[in-house]
Amino acid sequence: MPPLALALWLFNVVIDTGGQLAFKAAAGHPQAGEGLARWRHMARRPWLWIGIGCYVAEFLAWIAFLSLVPLSEGVLLGSINIVALMLAGRLLFGEKLTRLRVIGMLLVSVGVAVVGAGA
Repeated sequence: MPPLALALWLFNVVIDTGGQLAFKAAAGHPQAGEGLARWRHMARRPWLWIGIGCYVAEFLAWIAFLSLVPLSEGVLLGSINIVALMLAGRLLFGEKLTRLRVIGMLLVSVGVAVVGAGA
């Protein structure tokens, strides 16, 4: 994989994970309330806007990445976002990693490694 493609891929993983975490922080705030009040509360918090900014940056990085690698390879490499997100959710939000989830993460990681090695 060309160095630029690798850099875009890593940036994409980091920024996509950051965006998802920001959305989780915005949506999971204990004082958010319900219904329309929740949306108003989230709109006033920076986490929602950070998440949106991350998604805009991620979209641009993804398009640039896909311009450098075949689509079938790029989509499979993008699957590592699932692993990064599960680990970050565990570290930052205390979410559970069951045995089956860990096995799934390992399988995804092996799959991404196989695709990456063949690139």
